[in-house]
Amino acid sequence: MVRRVTARPPLRRFRLRNGLHVVLAPQPASPTASVWVWYRVGSKNEWPGVTGASHWIEHMVFEGSPRYGKGEMDRAIVRVGGSLNAFTDTDYTVYFSTVPREHLAVPLDIESDRMTRALLLDGEVERERTIIHSEREGNENWPEFRVEEELLQLGFRVHPYRWDALGSRADIERLTPQELRDYYHRFYGPRNAVLVVAGGFAPVAAERTIRGRFSRLASAGDDVTVHVREPEPHGERRAELGGPGTTPYLQVAWRGPALRDPGTPSTLVLDAVLGGAVPLFAPGFRSRGPGEHPSSRLHRALIDPGLAVRAGTSWQPREYPSLFGIYALAAPGTRLDRLEERIDSVVAGLCRAGPTPTEIEDVRARIRRGAALVYEGASHTGYRLGYFATVARPEYEDELLRALLRVRAADVRERARALFRNDARLVVRYTPTNGGVDG
Repeated sequence: MVRRVTARPPLRRFRLRNGLHVVLAPQPASPTASVWVWYRVGSKNEWPGVTGASHWIEHMVFEGSPRYGKGEMDRAIVRVGGSLNAFTDTDYTVYFSTVPREHLAVPLDIESDRMTRALLLDGEVERERTIIHSEREGNENWPEFRVEEELLQLGFRVHPYRWDALGSRADIERLTPQELRDYYHRFYGPRNAVLVVAGGFAPVAAERTIRGRFSRLASAGDDVTVHVREPEPHGERRAELGGPGTTPYLQVAWRGPALRDPGTPSTLVLDAVLGGAVPLFAPGFRSRGPGEHPSSRLHRALIDPGLAVRAGTSWQPREYPSLFGIYALAAPGTRLDRLEERIDSVVAGLCRAGPTPTEIEDVRARIRRGAALVYEGASHTGYRLGYFATVARPEYEDELLRALLRVRAADVRERARALFRNDARLVVRYTPTNGGVDG
């Protein structure tokens, strides 16, 4: 039994016969209730030819189900003063609504209706194709997106982490409505879903409503485990890109551990020392954005001396090993060679001596502060519970927090030595063709 050490509220958990995992987190003082449905389906479950299918389906389930026509889901939530949205990642697709507590039945009815019965009509698929294609084109205008996509292609040769959740342009243009429906009916269903309700509600009444609406759904959802393993790299891989923009951009990356790997706690501390963020224990944690902090080593080495306008880390521990990245956006007059040399120097320093006692204590203090605040609000609670229940289990959060607070400077040094191998390094450099300074 793992003693609860975060501010996580007491939970009521149960599983329906059709496989749906339900997590209830009542917060009696909350004026709102937040409903989250997490599907263990993401771009990791796609294959060449259908990349982007999970993201496309995220859009499509808003476009109609037997009880809700096009646009009616949004109107039903907005009508009661609520909000709703969704997002797709490598390991999961998530739908969420937050409403005044007295209207909890509305999002529960919507989610039960579209869990296995979204219509995915041909005409709506074609209309959405234009929207997704425009989204892809918009992202391609950003050097950061192009560099990240190239980095994934360099870092993964066989694992499905090698493509972005948006999918390839060719697959967006080619995918048929029937292929999308086949993908949806294969993977989406109670067996691959976690339903989280957090905030102000009566647990007994909520459980009764959930059982009434979701128990009637047939058990569905093929196994979403990825069985292919990415081979170990043997040699540095590099790429040079060019295109629109005014500022040279650089990313360096290595293979990081999976979320439940024993090396993850020390890697999280290493990440915080380099980039400053501790995203798994930060208020409002949502996946992760770039980690930038004035006290971080990358900030002090690159931004303070005026070599970069932005610099930090980009790593989120996932279900399978993902890429641990360091990025830098060059300041005017700075060459990419200089940025790369300085990053190498920062990495070498951590491999040689590890972090200082002050850095370790600073990271621990930020982790403790974050852990005390991460469950503020029904929406944050719903997100956090769903994340850990989907990629691990709710109790894993406490195990991870305990392990993080035990990490020593020597552990971080050894982790840096294992992670930052020259023969496993990936480098992507972006040089603007209409401005900036070439490295």
